[in-house]
Amino acid sequence: LLSCRLYCEEAKDPKRRSCQTVLAEALDVVIRSFAPILPHLAEEVFQYIPYKKDSEGVFRTGWINASSAWKKPGIEEAIEGACAMRDSFLGSISGKNALEYEVIIVIEPGLLFELMEALQAEETSSVSQLNEIMMASQTTLLSELPKETPSDANIIKGTFLINLEGGDICEQSSYKVIARPIAKAKCPRCRRFTAESSSTPCPRCLQVLAAGKGST
Repeated sequence: LLSCRLYCEEAKDPKRRSCQTVLAEALDVVIRSFAPILPHLAEEVFQYIPYKKDSEGVFRTGWINASSAWKKPGIEEAIEGACAMRDSFLGSISGKNALEYEVIIVIEPGLLFELMEALQAEETSSVSQLNEIMMASQTTLLSELPKETPSDANIIKGTFLINLEGGDICEQSSYKVIARPIAKAKCPRCRRFTAESSSTPCPRCLQVLAAGKGST
């Protein structure tokens, strides 16, 4: 997930910038956490952070101060639910390359479906947060099984318990995951199977490359 955002997205793309922000925040928390135990190491790491403007040192800039903006209701449950579905998907293709598959997630209308929509607004996407978590080349989010689903399709069923507002909102939701080999070619740039030809970048990469040429 990190490598795709950092190395495949356009330099100023919000997805890439948000990933860098999370990494920077995580590094800051880790440094301040072990500073009382390993003060010299913490100070050395802190002084070598290229984007830091504080010259006073890690011990003079305060303790961990996480912004309240990081706490968004429902995000934790959405990520945990998506990870549970990813585990079901990866378990069904044990030992195989997840990028060679597309995933279909079926959830009846309800709270779990709404949480997944927060990670993927489109019905089908190869660049959504949900697809990044699933680690597949393409993810489709539906409220019912596709009519063309083969009778012998490997459908993995699971449940996920949603617990919001300290337990005030509690809902057990079921889901189905279908994994099937994707019919597209491997993109020579991002390595996902989202291209029409193995010699041509996928639409997302073509857009990024075009934006890069336009900014030079």
